[in-house]
This record gives sequence, structure tokens and C-alpha cells, in this order.
Amino acid sequence: MKKLPAETPVYLFLGFLESGKTKFIQETFEDERFDFDGKNTLLLVAEEGEEEYDESRFKIGGVTIAYVKSEEELTQEKLTALQLESEAERVVVEYNGTWLLERFFEALPEGWMINQMMTFFDARTALNYNTNMRQLVFDKIQNTQMVVFNRFEDKLDKMELHKLVRGITRQADIVYEKADGTAIYDDIVDPLPFDLDADLVEIEDRDYAFFYRDLVENTGAYIGKKVKFKGLCATSAKLPKNNVVVGRHIMFCCVDDIEYNGLACVLPSEMDLRTRDWVEVVGTIEFQKHFIYKGKGPVLVCEEIKKCLPPEQEVATFY
Repeated sequence: MKKLPAETPVYLFLGFLESGKTKFIQETFEDERFDFDGKNTLLLVAEEGEEEYDESRFKIGGVTIAYVKSEEELTQEKLTALQLESEAERVVVEYNGTWLLERFFEALPEGWMINQMMTFFDARTALNYNTNMRQLVFDKIQNTQMVVFNRFEDKLDKMELHKLVRGITRQADIVYEKADGTAIYDDIVDPLPFDLDADLVEIEDRDYAFFYRDLVENTGAYIGKKVKFKGLCATSAKLPKNNVVVGRHIMFCCVDDIEYNGLACVLPSEMDLRTRDWVEVVGTIEFQKHFIYKGKGPVLVCEEIKKCLPPEQEVATFY
């Protein structure tokens, strides 16, 4: 009986129809430098565009192309069967731009590990997609390692494309690729809207979303920093009496994905605080074990906390 490898690396390529995914994968498989180790590869195609794969030009052997034509076919059983049939030790996925990634992650067989994630856009239409299909654009960028804007032309506004990505993540690399294959790597510096080197890092109401995202992505940079911000309390009978969570509701993508995001806070003393009380806090961020994280995470050790009025815009955004 065939067995699955203990770990299977997955290379995930995202983007909308005609964004350049097929071309990139084709050129990768034509490159002799691409991990030519004799391992079988399952190429999982969840979107059929105008461009088709030319297997005769592949420089690697053992490639099995399998098509997933509907979201209903994305199941652990289906993907496991395809891997067993192809005897693949690695998986390359051309994902459908109109499907949310959550569906794919839920269908991952045991042992499939995301090794690389890249997202492709046609630079000429990316902003329109972001305007009309914001949730899908956000979905494809939030965890990616690199965003590639194909068919980039000098007349296009690089800053607008840059801001599209940076409004979702500061972690992804950005590349602008021209029609002749010339690649321009993004080197635009994104200063934070607050001074992280100040003795007291003051977070304005309008900047909480940027603060929280950067705290999550670059936690180490905040350890030992003294910060001041305004937030909404969340309490629980399970927390010690001198502990609360202070944060804000953040709209990362659209109205449907507004979520409360906050920090565990250790107060100087017990206070009569209730859920939905607005407070202004001053404290130092430490990396500690805490109940709400089920492990370690950034904990605000408060020096000062006082009730206050809510900000003019209660939901924090990146706009």
C-alpha cells in the first residue's frame, strides 16, 4: 500500500485570471536550476486560463498535472488521492483567484506544509480588482511572501500599487515586472506613523490599526517599549481581577471582516472596568505568558489607565 511522505512541501501561487501564474510556473519548470532532484511533482491547477502548460518543455520529470474544477472538489480525500496516485513528494498549486484561501487550508492533507506563497497581479488592472473585489485581494496578499505586478508600465503609479500591498501587510516583498522581463524590486521606505524610538510611543487614534499590525508582525521591536493609546476594554471572569484586554475593532479589508484586536493588560491595581469601557493606557510591552494567548505574547504592563471618551471613529482602519 502506498504511503504519503511525512512532510510534503507546497508551493502556492495566487492571483486572478490572466495574472501571470501559469507563465511563471511554466518558466520555473523549464529552468534546469529548479530543484532537479528526481522527486515527483503534483501540479494542482484550480484555474484554467488562456495559457496552457506545455509539458514537452519541462526540464524536470515526474510532473503530474491534476485539475480541480470546483471548490467542492477541494477536500482532504481528493488531494490525498491525487498525491498517492502521482506518488508526489512536492506539490505546486495554481490557485483560483475567486476562491478564498481558507477553503484550501481546510483541505490540506496531513503533512502538507506551505513552503512558499507568491501572489501575482496584472499591474494594469490590480487597482480595479482592489476597488471591486477587495476581500479577495486582501485574502491573496495578507499571508503571501511576495507580490508580483506583471506587465508593469512606466506610466503606472508605482506608489498606488505599493500602498495597495502595504495597506494589507508590511512583510511581503514587492516586484514590478515589465513586459520585457525586467524586474524592479520595490525599495519605497514605509515610515510608521509614530516614532518607535521615542521614550513614550504615542499612538494616535487614527493609527491604531497600523500599530497593532506592526506589533503582530514585528513583536520583538516592541518589547520593552513604553506606549500610550486609547482602546476598548474586554473583561472576563476567567481573567485575574487586575487584568483586562484593551484594543480596538479593526477593519482589515471590508465591513464583513471587522474584528476586535487587543493586548492583554496587567493593571497597577484592581479597577471597576467593564467590557466596552473606553480607556487611555500607558504601559510597557513585555513578552509574557498569558491566559488569552494560551502561551506567550505581548502583554502591556500598565503604569496609568483612565476612562475616556471614545475616538471620533471607533473602528480603526488602514485608510
